[in-house]
Order: sequence, then structure tokens, then C-alpha cells
Amino acid sequence: VPAGHWVPLTHPEALARWIDEHIDAVRHPEAPRRRGLRRGAATPEDRGRAPLADALVLITGAGRGIGRATAVAFAEHGAALVLTDVDTDGLARTAELAADVGSAGVEVHRLDVTDRAATEALAKALDGSVGVPDIVVLNAGVGAAGPFLDTTLEDWERTMAVNLDGVANGCAVFGRRLRDRAEGGAIVTVASAAAYLPSRATPVYGTSKAAVLALSANLRAELAPHGVSVSAVCPGIVDTPILTDTTFAGADDPDAVRTAMAALYRRRGFPPERVADAIVAAAVSGRAVVPVTAEARAAWVGAHVTPGLLRRLARIDPTATAVRLRS
Repeated sequence: VPAGHWVPLTHPEALARWIDEHIDAVRHPEAPRRRGLRRGAATPEDRGRAPLADALVLITGAGRGIGRATAVAFAEHGAALVLTDVDTDGLARTAELAADVGSAGVEVHRLDVTDRAATEALAKALDGSVGVPDIVVLNAGVGAAGPFLDTTLEDWERTMAVNLDGVANGCAVFGRRLRDRAEGGAIVTVASAAAYLPSRATPVYGTSKAAVLALSANLRAELAPHGVSVSAVCPGIVDTPILTDTTFAGADDPDAVRTAMAALYRRRGFPPERVADAIVAAAVSGRAVVPVTAEARAAWVGAHVTPGLLRRLARIDPTATAVRLRS
């Protein structure tokens, strides 16, 4: 059990639960063991070779893109998965892919991450079945581009509801359970390089992701005494289907902009599988901020060393440039 010297004082309920589970396992060795007991029975060598074997991982936005790639990556490490999305067809396909590569178990749930009550209901259902996830990956998100002054209130609220409130709901619901379980764990939020790279092209999206980055840093401090890490993964330009439902405020021809940006993303050629690898690594290492892609790492350095330069570069409109190059 990953607990400190003072656990009888700080988490007496958890200690009592562990003792009960151990006694039950001794009395009934034929009964299935809970994950905590199985991990405790593993040798240090086993845990070193396969730190994620038998871990339970919950992933939001798992129906496509980075979420799907992350599910497959954790499955390759032998983790059991709880996958959520609003796209049930996409979820089913992700579950198939994860099972094919050796997941310890996969279950899928339709979940609107903007709904706190639905998130709580899912967590309660898991409490009574597989238990509290060891790792929570809060990946669900939507895109938004175009000038802030041309953005409708509806598009603003939609972006904040999914990108920020969805992450906050997951952090609150599962963060409390990880804290109270007192067995450690990890929360990984998928932010973006847009969180620290200002741009006139993505002000609303960047604002939502900056809030996710800030929430992650603050929650990390809150959960640190409980052995729970919180990491923010910040990808740059990644070739995913996110542009499919991205809104383009102020665009005369949104479809033309979408097509041009999709071509740019394809030329960049950075696959979601590499982001997934970074997410898995963050869950294991507990690293606070993980920029992914060369531009994300360069922007992270620039935000701390030459912020004035980034502010000047923010005046460039990459969407307009992409459309010109396409035409």
C-alpha cells in the first residue's frame, strides 16, 4: 500500500478498509482480489517491468483522436480501461482496438463531460463495480478559432463548457475519490500549447486551455499531500479530427478555412499516438507540465524567456495564411 507513516492518523478509514480487504483475501483465497491487493502481491521486479499492469484508467473523449490513441497506449501496458465519450460508435471502435492489443478489460460509457451530475453518477457506478480509477485522463475537448470579437456567446459558452467545465467536473468528482482512497494515483489533463502561446487565431480556445493549465497546477498542490499527481499535457499541432467540429468565428467560408487548416495539420504530420505516449509517461512520472511537439516545447521556453516575442508573433493570423497557401 503506498501510504506513509502517519496514515493511521490521516486516513483511519482507508487503513480499516485495507485491513478488512486483507482479512477477506486470507479467509477466502479463491475469491477475486481487489486491484490494491493484487498490486501489493506483485514483486518489485514485476512492478518495475510493468508499472501500469492491472491499473484502472479512465479516459474522457476516447471516441477518436488523442483519446483513442491514449486508450490503445494504456491497453498495450496491460491496463484496464473505462472509456467515455458522447460518440458511442467511436467508443465502440476504440474499445475494439484496445481489446486487440491486450487491455486487461474495457468498459464504455456515454458521458457528456459538461454534466457534473452525470459524471458523479458514473463515478458512483464505478465505486460499486471496478472501484476508483487509478489514473484519470481528462482529454475531451472541442476546437474554436477566429477573432474573439466575432465569437458568439453560444460558441464561447460551448467551448468553456467542454474544455474547462468538463475538466473541472472530472477533477472534482474523481479527485475527491483519489484523495479519500489514500492509495495515490494520477490525474492527467490534456491542455494545449495554446494555453501559453497567445494567438489572434485561437483566443477562445487558448483561454479555455490556459484555465485548464492553471487548474491543473493548483489541484496538483492540493492533492500532493495525498500522493496524487496532477499533470497537464500540452500538445501543439497534432493531426486529429478536432477540426471536424471546430467553430470558425467571423469566417466568410468556414468550410474553406477548415479544409485549409486540415491540410496544414496533415503536412505537420504529428500523430496522436505520440501525444498518447506522453500522457502515459506523465501518468507514471507525475511530471507537472508536459509540452508535446517541437513548437509546444519552444513556446514553453519562449513564454518564460521571451514573452514579448510571443506577443508579437500572436498578431499573425495562421488561418488566413493557411487559406492563402491552399488557394
